Amino acid sequence: MFKKLFPTNEHKVERVLRVVLGLGILSLTVVGPQTLLGLLGVIPLATGLLGSCPLYTLFGFSTCPLKKAD
Repeated sequence: MFKKLFPTNEHKVERVLRVVLGLGILSLTVVGPQTLLGLLGVIPLATGLLGSCPLYTLFGFSTCPLKKAD
């Protein structure tokens, strides 16, 4: 059921970039301007860790390489 609700639709490089971006944005709650807007970093962090973007699923988009059908 999890794979149907959250299909893997992100490339591995994109996942790493999302995690790094999410952690960078989250750091704004501790350093820099110390604003709560840094909590928005949870979104790219979560999608990067899950490997699934809800907007990609909604629009039928994927950055994953195509798997061979055997």
